[in-house]
Amino acid sequence: MPLDRGTRNYAIFLLALAAGLIALALYEPPVVRELNQKLEQDPLVNTFPYEFRVLRVENGAAVMSTPRSPAVPVERVLGILFPDIAGQPGDSPGFQKAQKKLATVQTRARDLVLHDPRVKRVQWELDRDWLMQHGIQPPAASL
Repeated sequence: MPLDRGTRNYAIFLLALAAGLIALALYEPPVVRELNQKLEQDPLVNTFPYEFRVLRVENGAAVMSTPRSPAVPVERVLGILFPDIAGQPGDSPGFQKAQKKLATVQTRARDLVLHDPRVKRVQWELDRDWLMQHGIQPPAASL
């Protein structure tokens, strides 16, 4: 049964609106895309089990994702990133090596982004989605 003209136009409008909202949600500004490509091209950052990403650039500050937070025990994060050290005490050699590797890669990611002349500083934002996907309840978001 064919749709009447008004219903058809309304359906077309809704489809166009939905497509526009999807495109807006998936849009990544060129500077963010370029910085993330730079991170993806770096062998140290690209092979790390956590994907450091630039989320946005605001007034010269690149906001980057991180799994680290003082409110989330580093043991839990490292146990996910490096399953072979899960449950090891914090002073074990394996744990210390994993902690140093995370710090080294996060510093490398930051330095790659800071090398861009459009970026003056980096701000870290806790990757709440990643934590929840790995069974860690992130701390309450601050307002």
